[in-house]
Amino acid sequence: MAHFLYILQSERTGVFYIDTSANPQRRVHFHNTVETGFTSRYRPWKIVFTKEYPTKHLAQQAERKVKSWKKREMIERLIDGTIEM
Repeated sequence: MAHFLYILQSERTGVFYIDTSANPQRRVHFHNTVETGFTSRYRPWKIVFTKEYPTKHLAQQAERKVKSWKKREMIERLIDGTIEM
C-alpha cells in the first residue's frame, strides 16, 4: 500500500511538521481539529509537500532523513523543488 511523506506548515507561525501517512489529507484534518499534542499549538496547518512511496517503510526512511537535516533552509528547498529526495 502506498504511503506518503508529508510536510505541514503552520499558517500562523510558519513552523513545519514532518510525518508519514497513507492519507495525508485525513491527517491534516486530524491535526487541525482533534489532535491535542504538539500540532494543536500551531493551528491551522496546511500541507506544503507530499511525496508518495510504495511502502510505509520507505516513507519512514525519508521522514528520518528530512528530520535529520535540522535546518529550516533544507526543508524549504525540498518544498520549492530546489533539492529532491
